[in-house]
Amino acid sequence: MTLDHYRGTQLAQAQTWASLPDDELRRRAVRAAGDKDVDSLITLTQAYLTHEGASGLLTSLRTIEAYTLGVRQFLEYATANAVNLLRPGRRDASGYVASMLSAGRKPAGAQLKVAAANCLYRALRWAGATEADPFKDVKIPKDRTPGIVKRPPYQEDELADVLDHADVHVKFLLFLTAHAGLRISEALALTWEDLDEANRRVHVRSGKGRKERLVAMSTSLARATRHYRGLYAPGGPDHTDGKRTTPRDRVFRYASPMTARYHLDKAFQAAGVKFRGFHPGRKYAGTRLLQQVKDFGRVAAHLGHESIDTTRRGYAKLATDDLKDDLVSW
Repeated sequence: MTLDHYRGTQLAQAQTWASLPDDELRRRAVRAAGDKDVDSLITLTQAYLTHEGASGLLTSLRTIEAYTLGVRQFLEYATANAVNLLRPGRRDASGYVASMLSAGRKPAGAQLKVAAANCLYRALRWAGATEADPFKDVKIPKDRTPGIVKRPPYQEDELADVLDHADVHVKFLLFLTAHAGLRISEALALTWEDLDEANRRVHVRSGKGRKERLVAMSTSLARATRHYRGLYAPGGPDHTDGKRTTPRDRVFRYASPMTARYHLDKAFQAAGVKFRGFHPGRKYAGTRLLQQVKDFGRVAAHLGHESIDTTRRGYAKLATDDLKDDLVSW
């Protein structure tokens, strides 16, 4: 779904829960938990995020999708292990964490799943269905390996190979992630007016924490933008990804990160390159820029990091590594 579509349905679903009298809200939440009704518990969690979450209705689509998947996976575990959601046992939460780690999930991934389960329980407490807070004291081992080592940037030859097998949409998306360093949510939210080839900059309006920033375009990105605009300028038919339609003022036809992931994965497979997600492209952009400017502050501003310390922690490990020159084949 698009973010605009989600926000419309999200508000309607949130109002369905929030408009209930306290006793009825509690009754429905208790019934949903007792039945392990996945759809109802997901909409309850989304209603809680809308009314009580830090970002409310402006919660990012990526966060919504991650929490929705996390709640669904926790409920699968709870069903398979006969967990009483309203009165969980003392070891149910730690058992969930142990099951994820033993299945090979990394600590950071387990932390995200626990955050989703925690949000479900905040929603149940908000509804008055339980006082349980099973994940409050759960410990997850810290992974001491730097993120850029665990998930290193794509290499130039890898990206070049993918570009040889990608359609025009995938190519331009790779430019925006691996050259401009945009997050996937930022790239998919772009409208045509956000692209300024003449002044060589991208206006990111939906950055993390709802912060805006201007991102400089490389020469090759500006050239690619002019080419892409020539093919898909406003005024034509709405974009479609085969299932859903996105507004014609949007730059990309992909309606969600999951759809974009599907198309990128196909291009990577065709090139014989392992697709490791969107973030390694963004890391490529950050590492390459750091090699050029030797300034963590400028890299932080380019990537939209909350703090320069985030950039320093994330990129110091590779700050002295040599990267090749710009992708001349792009």
